[in-house]
Amino acid sequence: MFKEFRAFIARGNVMDLAIAVIIGAAFGKIITSLTEDVIMPVIGKIFGGLDFSSYFIVLGDVPAKLQGSTDYAALKKAGVPLLGYGQFITQAVNFLIIAFIIFLMIRAVNRVMPKKEEEVAAEPADVALLREIRDELRSRRGA
Repeated sequence: MFKEFRAFIARGNVMDLAIAVIIGAAFGKIITSLTEDVIMPVIGKIFGGLDFSSYFIVLGDVPAKLQGSTDYAALKKAGVPLLGYGQFITQAVNFLIIAFIIFLMIRAVNRVMPKKEEEVAAEPADVALLREIRDELRSRRGA
């Protein structure tokens, strides 16, 4: 079983996947920092607050020691039910940034990578058959 596992791990695509997961985790941390430390403070400043991720609505009772508190983390830790729409917006912006950067990366890779000749020249069999039928019909009309 150990030999099979070692052979499985030694496959190129498994190693590629492992590397991609590691790079993806590091990339995710960079994007999270970009979102939380650069973009969201600017958005928060525009909307009148310095920390946009701390926007929330209290949905339940607040303990006496936290009455009047605007500390999202402290209220959440105390078990107060909160609707953290600011945190949700932060995560949504984070996702959009990651999706856009991945789109740009794939677009750049597709431009750099040469297309394989068989992909360019190959066409589905049904398209080739339809071309042959069309050409045959044209030749019969002309005869």
